[in-house]
Amino acid sequence: MYKKIVKRAIDAMLSFVGMVVLSPLFLILVIAIKVESKGPVLFKQKRIGIHKSYFNILKFRTMYIDTPKDMPTHMLSNPEQYITKVGKFLRKTSLDELPQMINILKGDMSIIGPRPALWNQEDLIAERDKYGANDVMPGLTGWAQINGRDELEIPVKAKLDGEYVERMSFGFDVRCFFGTITSVLKHDGVVEGGTGELNKK
Repeated sequence: MYKKIVKRAIDAMLSFVGMVVLSPLFLILVIAIKVESKGPVLFKQKRIGIHKSYFNILKFRTMYIDTPKDMPTHMLSNPEQYITKVGKFLRKTSLDELPQMINILKGDMSIIGPRPALWNQEDLIAERDKYGANDVMPGLTGWAQINGRDELEIPVKAKLDGEYVERMSFGFDVRCFFGTITSVLKHDGVVEGGTGELNKK
């Protein structure tokens, strides 16, 4: 009942309320992005959804428009050169993810779930297949995000995503939700170009 009906109802309600309440913040961020650099306010990127379907994820644009497309940040030779000043702040505070409330309202994503992989991240997609993590709705945040985020190597991230699939429940989603708030306030695991950094420390 929770996985099939209640979870979706909570997602739709919270994403709608969140968009209304945060609309003044949205407006401020839109102005800041437009003032600093040329290009659209929103950034669209092809991602993997439930059952490995495709959808376009929405984010506030944090990079200059000449940045190589469809390439994970950690694979860029020097990620910092592509990130705008406003973008650096948005990424550090995770505010760049706010437009994904639209994805949640549309039914592309859930609030809690494995973060959606890029369409060409074959290594992550293959690892998630081992745990059934490609067969649940991807999320705005999840168990892996509060246990390392950018610092996690792909096999570890996929295993944590699999653990989420096994433990998915209202109580566990609440735990992930409040864990995310703590992680964001502490800026835990945010490393530009840093997939696997935890293992290097």
